Formats: sequence, structure tokens, C-alpha cells
Amino acid sequence: MTHAALECTSLTKSLGGKIVLNTLDVSVAPGEVVALVGASGSGKSTLLRSIAGLILPDAGEIRIQGETVWSKKATVPAEERNVGLVFQDYALWPHMSVRQNLSFGLEVRGLQKAEIRKRVDHALEITQLGALANRRPSELSGGQQQRVAIARCLAMRPRLLLLDEPLSNLDAALRDDLRSEMMRLIRAEGMTAVYVTHDQVEAMAVSDRLAVMDHGSIVQFAAPQSIYAAPANAFVARFLGGFSLISGTASDDRFSVAANGATLNHSSGRLSGQAMLVVRPEDGRPASEYPGNNLTGEVVDSAFHGRCWRVHVRVGSDLIRIDWPRSERPGSALAFSLPPECCTVLPA
Repeated sequence: MTHAALECTSLTKSLGGKIVLNTLDVSVAPGEVVALVGASGSGKSTLLRSIAGLILPDAGEIRIQGETVWSKKATVPAEERNVGLVFQDYALWPHMSVRQNLSFGLEVRGLQKAEIRKRVDHALEITQLGALANRRPSELSGGQQQRVAIARCLAMRPRLLLLDEPLSNLDAALRDDLRSEMMRLIRAEGMTAVYVTHDQVEAMAVSDRLAVMDHGSIVQFAAPQSIYAAPANAFVARFLGGFSLISGTASDDRFSVAANGATLNHSSGRLSGQAMLVVRPEDGRPASEYPGNNLTGEVVDSAFHGRCWRVHVRVGSDLIRIDWPRSERPGSALAFSLPPECCTVLPA
């Protein structure tokens, strides 16, 4: 029987009288990378630290590869869970070389010298740190230090890798490069990972499945593509992807905009009552492309985004973001259309 790599069942945790984890359930398959996203205080870091054993829940159960590591009846200490942790601040020993940072935890475990050398050499090779093995952390760049932190986890061969905002201290260009390199290593080693980030784009880039958290609960848990195409509710739509929402009323396969009564076809099935239309920036089209699905609003501003202009358009009280081929003058009227197959309508 193959166990899930990680299972959390009815996990509950309160801090300072506030519920941080609300009877949360999550299961991660072997070799899967799951990203946790949510606003500050949504519970994502508390969940990660509970799995690691740094925080003890109030109720529920945590199992790693079928072994119960926390319940009301039994607790496995953090150091005995064989879980790898990568934090944003690297947490390297400053007085040790790169090689010593990698080998120290293995020595504490009592592994034989030959096994330690084998693991450390492998970790240095796949992270391309061999040439830096004798340097101390102070002699490394931020990206190199983070690679050492990742290599240290790989050398430990953990059952589960937990990453808490691992790239947030790095500049944007380096973060993108290191993220690709880090995920290549994790995939190559076949590791199971749970990745906490506040960056929605990063979360979608690294994960097989994405868990969107709100007030200690997971409100949607699916492949990033599925969530982007069909957010479960208005909260998910607002949180991910820079989507905009337009207030209105749904009737069968038509959506009526509250601000001006304009109607659009949508592809979300038959709905009725108060609703929200999800607008993805890239879905904006010239009005002539879909003449039956037009909207008109007032331009608030335009910002150059390299491949396009991001134009903010006010439709009634709703501010809409669309990608546009040119800049538009603030205060002018802009008519645009939306493809019906891209119009997602959610209950209000």
C-alpha cells in the first residue's frame, strides 16, 4: 500500500485566541510539489511549521509517509521527523565552510564518514557548488547561500521538503533564475515539497497543485491552471492573477453589468441572481472583435508593461485591469470586448 507523503486531518490551531488553522485537511502525493498561498494571517506558515514540528496543533493528526508524527496521543519531535526546512534567511552556520554546513547534520545523525562524503559530494555536484565548497557563508552571494541551504536539505535526504518564502530575500531577476534551478533539483531528486509563498506568480510556477488559504482553511486546492481558469469564488479571483471583478446579475448564460446594464454572454453555465464577472487582464480585446460582448468605461491610467500597456478602466464603481496594445488618455472613454468563452461568472 502506497501512503500519501503528507496527510493533515482536521488540523486546528489557535494563537492568542484567534483560530489560525480551522479543522484543515490536506493530502500531498509522493513526489508532488504543493504551494500554499494566502494573505498574511491566513495560516500558511503555521501549517508548515506544524508539519515540521516547530508548532504543536490543538487538534487533528499529521502523518508523513503513513507515520503519525502528531496527534493528541503521540508526538514525534521535530528533529526525528526527517523533514527538510528551507527558510528565507538561509540559517547557515557562519563559522563553517559550505562543505561543513552540509555535513554537520549528517554527523549529528551518526552516519559513517564514507556515507557523509558520498551525500555531500552528490549535493554539491547537483547544486553546482563544488568550487565553493571551502568558502564560508560570508564569502557567498545571497543566491549562493540559498543554494547551500537547499543542498544541505538534499544531503539529509528528507522524507518531505518544506520551504517557507525561500526566495523572498533575493532581487527579482535572481529570484526567477534560482527558482527555476531549485525546482529542477527538487524534480530531479523526486522530492515531495510544500512551498509557502506570498507571490501568486511564483506559487503557480513551482506547484503541481496550489492551495489557496483564507482564515485557516483551504478554499481551493487544484492545479494552478484549473484555479486560474475557474476560481472557486470571489476571494480566490481577487487574490490570484491580478483579476478584476465586475458586479452584476446573472440570468442563465447572460450577465448584466450593474453599473450600466450592458449584457455579456458567459461560459459558466446557467446561473441566476447577484453575481460577479471575472476579468483577466489578457482577455481584453478591441470592441470590434466581439461586438456582442462589449463594455465601456473611463480610463483611469495606463502603465507600460513591456509587451503591452496595463490600462485601468472604471466601470461604475469597479476598477478593471486590461492589457492593451497602446496607452490611453486618463479621463477618456474606452470600449473593449471580452471573449464569451473567457467570461467566468461567480455567485456574488
